Amino acid sequence: MADTKVYILDGGRLAMKEYHMYWNAGGEAMVTLPCYSVLIEHDDGRFLFDTGFDLHHFDQFVMPGIAQQSLDQTIPGQLANLGLSPADITHVINSHYHIDHCGGNKHCLHATTICHACELEAARTPEPFEELAYSDQSFAPGLRASEPEIDIYTPRFETLTGDQEIARGVFLFETPGHTNGHYSLMIKLSDRRPMMFTADAAYTARSMETRTISSAHVDPVAACRSLERLNILAQDHDAELFYGHDIEQFGAYRIAPAYYS
Repeated sequence: MADTKVYILDGGRLAMKEYHMYWNAGGEAMVTLPCYSVLIEHDDGRFLFDTGFDLHHFDQFVMPGIAQQSLDQTIPGQLANLGLSPADITHVINSHYHIDHCGGNKHCLHATTICHACELEAARTPEPFEELAYSDQSFAPGLRASEPEIDIYTPRFETLTGDQEIARGVFLFETPGHTNGHYSLMIKLSDRRPMMFTADAAYTARSMETRTISSAHVDPVAACRSLERLNILAQDHDAELFYGHDIEQFGAYRIAPAYYS
């Protein structure tokens, strides 16, 4: 049985005003957010947690210039640095389907796609204020069509509910509020503390320390409870928290081809 390895893939940077990151607690200053994916090398396959953004989509549908991504920072580019291609990914897991977390799904044509059942429904019928957040439908063309069958790129699509251990030592925890179907990820490794990836349930260490949710949310009460839940889970499992968009913390990460095991 091989040891599980975790690679953090650099997906580029986004810029936004601070008040978008901290609800009722931020200012007008522009801040930089890292976007990254997590590749898990496991006996049961290669799992990719989130796939970042598509630069063309941001430039065309959001605002030109606020997203920065080189070819090397795309999913194909990052995998190539490891001697892999998107065809080597067996599972794509999405914390949620906002445009900065699913933009690279479309490259993984042979993977099983996994998400929370509530998240798939939100992507199909978003609230009016979430239309832009869910505007990248490249992972599932036809998702909003009237036909009952989803025409997706990947051969298999699995929806989950509740907390799940999807492979030995790989856990998904429900952390709703930012979106209704948001999942955070924990990975147990042989030679270090477990790694807890919060995704957008906690943007930064400041989010956790001050219990401040992001301005993008569908349920602020649930979002606050999810922050507390992550804190309790981290204590219960002695897990290290890896925040979704913390530029200072990101600078200390081991970035692929380096890895954790």
